[in-house]
Amino acid sequence: MRRWLARIIGAAFLLAGVLVCLNWSGEKSLFSRECMYYKALAGGQVWCQLCPRKCVVAQGRRGACGIRQNEGGKFFLITYGKPCALGVEPIEKAPFFHFHPGHKRLVVATVGCVLRCRFCQNWNISQAAFEDVRYMEVSPAEVVDAAVKQGVYSICFTFTEPVVFYEYMYDIARLARARGIKTSMVSSGYINPEPLRELLKVVDAVKIDLKGFTEKFYADMAAADLQPVLESIKIVKKSGRWLELVNLVIPGHNDDPKDIELMCRWIKDHVGADVPVHFTRFFPAYRLASVPPTPVKTLEGAYRIAKAAGLRYVYVGNVPGHALENTVCPKCGKTVIERKGYQVSEDKVRDGRCPFCNERLSGLW
Repeated sequence: MRRWLARIIGAAFLLAGVLVCLNWSGEKSLFSRECMYYKALAGGQVWCQLCPRKCVVAQGRRGACGIRQNEGGKFFLITYGKPCALGVEPIEKAPFFHFHPGHKRLVVATVGCVLRCRFCQNWNISQAAFEDVRYMEVSPAEVVDAAVKQGVYSICFTFTEPVVFYEYMYDIARLARARGIKTSMVSSGYINPEPLRELLKVVDAVKIDLKGFTEKFYADMAAADLQPVLESIKIVKKSGRWLELVNLVIPGHNDDPKDIELMCRWIKDHVGADVPVHFTRFFPAYRLASVPPTPVKTLEGAYRIAKAAGLRYVYVGNVPGHALENTVCPKCGKTVIERKGYQVSEDKVRDGRCPFCNERLSGLW
């Protein structure tokens, strides 16, 4: 079985993009992992402490994420070692633009999410029941081995919400660090402070989707709250781990220039002008299939607002070939990294500095 598994994993990396893996029905799972953050309650219930929802879960039931289950008064991650997506992609797709640009990442995801975003592009795995999605059984050590074999620079937890498969992510990141492999997380930031701080001890970079800047938007569009996300952003920045932010601009929902200005000023005041901010283009998806794509001029307007607010590294995303995908030195204004879609076509950064004026550029290079 293990030899067969190794051959399948090896073949997967020959494919472009992401592999949706196979499930062997009728076989007992090879992996199990008790959750790290929960409290046992009277009557066999458990109280999850991982995210702001703090679900109280009865025996035999699961939390709101759909993948953390109460079994006999103990809480278990049922997707531990069961990724539904595994493959090799550019780090720019995350997007991370200042985290070792141009390298290849091994992407890992399991089913599940703590949010209910109406615009989710990966709803078929993030909002699906565990039993309805095919997966492969791959231990944390096997994930790291695959990363080494494929020669990728980093492992990235993405596509769904990595917070909900916290223990799997944590164990992979810990093993990866011991073998000199970087790790990153693409997240909504909907996590409690204690588990986030513990995770930041083993993860190198975090990209947080700051989905909007009003409580109403978060409540209506994601069934969540804004404040825990803002707290997570501040914790990541304070930790010293690399941080980038993304705002998916959705026409008629979070594209009010006043709200964008407030968001940009909050970012500058609370985490600094050097945190890269990406304004990305929305395309019709999931429950917002009737909403049109974001006009490029709206994204360009958000860029101008962010620059006027004092942010130094601002990007327009999901518009392949746009000049605002490039990294520009904030001092001399010259282009230091050129991109074409998800590919770096030229990187002129030298020792973390602009080659034209010697300005220190914010990032991990």
